[in-house]
Amino acid sequence: MSYSASAYVINRWNLKGLRTRPQAVAWSDNYGTLSGGFYVPDGEEWVDYMILSDHNRSEISVSYERIENRKRMIDGKMRSYHTADKCSFSWNWDLIPSRAYDKQPEYFTSGVRQGKISNMALAHTYDSGAGGVEILDWYENHKGPFYMLLAYDKYTNFPQGDGQYSHLSQYNDVKQVYFSKFDKEVVKRAGLNFDFWTISVSLEEV
Repeated sequence: MSYSASAYVINRWNLKGLRTRPQAVAWSDNYGTLSGGFYVPDGEEWVDYMILSDHNRSEISVSYERIENRKRMIDGKMRSYHTADKCSFSWNWDLIPSRAYDKQPEYFTSGVRQGKISNMALAHTYDSGAGGVEILDWYENHKGPFYMLLAYDKYTNFPQGDGQYSHLSQYNDVKQVYFSKFDKEVVKRAGLNFDFWTISVSLEEV
């Protein structure tokens, strides 16, 4: 089932009523821009996009590459012809549950899980974000580029004043990326129906 981004995703990251910001990263086959200028993944969760868990996630390392052609002129001064700036991203999860839930979760359009407590899908990741199996599945099914939505403090091109500060609690940056590296370790088996994994990913901007 596909849900309206404005009705679903914003409530999805605030599942337990304790979060005021989304998980740091979402991967998506496409994305939309809501009024006000912030980004949201579009389509059906677990199929068209995936909200990644912050469960035991390390810091996100960002490396910048300035693509340019530099050479010295006849007078000795350096001149640069700038083409683009591109980023590389890397991070890892330590002891992340191998599955986000113990069974298939169902959601209302409000982003709240359906069902009574007795038969509701039990989340293994603390924020209900994607676990190891879901992350691996995304990697195996995305040989080409996809979009990465990021929620971190970033300067935006909005007018001076409050507009610069109104997107801190939203996905405020989007990059089209490829996987450049993916590693996993099955660290130990849990007592229930999941394992604990360590996953490392590296991505490179298109």
